[in-house]
Amino acid sequence: MAKHRLSGFPARLSLVLASWIMATGCATTNPDLEDEMRFKKAKSHLNLGVDYLRTDRVALGLRELLVAETYDPKNARIQHALAEAYLMRGKHQEAEDHYLRVLELAPDFHDARLNLAALYSQLSRFEESLVQSKRLADDATFPAPWRALANEGWVELRLGRVEDARRSLLLAREFNPSYWPTLLNLGILEMEQDRRLEAVSLFQEVLEQRPNSEARAEANYRIGEIYIALGKRERAVSHLKAAIADTPGARWGVKSEEYLRLLR
Repeated sequence: MAKHRLSGFPARLSLVLASWIMATGCATTNPDLEDEMRFKKAKSHLNLGVDYLRTDRVALGLRELLVAETYDPKNARIQHALAEAYLMRGKHQEAEDHYLRVLELAPDFHDARLNLAALYSQLSRFEESLVQSKRLADDATFPAPWRALANEGWVELRLGRVEDARRSLLLAREFNPSYWPTLLNLGILEMEQDRRLEAVSLFQEVLEQRPNSEARAEANYRIGEIYIALGKRERAVSHLKAAIADTPGARWGVKSEEYLRLLR
């Protein structure tokens, strides 16, 4: 009897140990499967976060993107989406940090470099913006060099390098004649050089491309300014009113309202 109990004990112990191992997963751990599940979760939270950003639910989007980052911190797309989310919240330092992280992970992530250049330009960090724009414009794999050149020309204009700006913008126009940011920047350059009729023509081209409301309002406001200088009051008033209609209460609409009050 004693011998039977001793011989049965190891069998029962083996059964208990096997059950415990299966319950804890120690015997079935599959690193590849775990990675796959983790990446799937990251992708799910990324897609949800991007959807929230597209509908201007930035706080919800940012929360989802931060969760996605915990699952896949080296995913360049997640880092880029985080940069966009922080930019939408006006958190420039955080946006810059994530754009730089994207480029550390994927140096050929063109949109991240373009957006970083635009951010530097917005913050008046023009030399840094120029470095990023030039790198993009010189990159043969970048499919839209006119976008980088348009930003490059704008930055050069702000730095007072007028002829460099003109060359960059004309080259951008050669690549894509209908890209309205190039036309707008060229119009501003001509306006600042007192080439008013050339500027009006370029601003009219901007309007023909049917850009966003802010760009339409800016083009109309600047045309209004030029027509006032040329003594064409009725035309000026028409364009200023169009700017107000496009962006009531926003920058160019407010500036147009102020201008109209001065004309009364």
